[in-house]
Amino acid sequence: MELDISTPALLFPAITLLLLAYTNRFLALATLIRGLHSEYQKNNDLKLVVDQINNLRKRLNLVRRMQAMGVLSFLLTVACMIALFQKSHIIANYLFGASLVSLLISLTFSLIEIQISTRALNIELSDMEDAR
Repeated sequence: MELDISTPALLFPAITLLLLAYTNRFLALATLIRGLHSEYQKNNDLKLVVDQINNLRKRLNLVRRMQAMGVLSFLLTVACMIALFQKSHIIANYLFGASLVSLLISLTFSLIEIQISTRALNIELSDMEDAR
């Protein structure tokens, strides 16, 4: 396959939007953690709070990995475009492939984080169901 400059350029808007979404997830987690901290200081139900803390810690680590792999994908795409400008098509193909693999890993981390997030919501729902 012959790679031209427009192919990796297609990833720019996708990766940028993906990083924006990851940043929003990080900010949402930060808000949850701050809220949980104040709840922890005044709540007696420590098991629920500890479960949520463990859940948030896992999610925070996943978001960090998602962002790192997304940024790596972006950097590899830029390096691919530089290689194309330098007429190094073989190197550009490898860089573009590495960029796609990095993006795939980032999306996989995102999927795992979404599943953990769903479990966190189930913990909240079970707490409300137990109160009835």
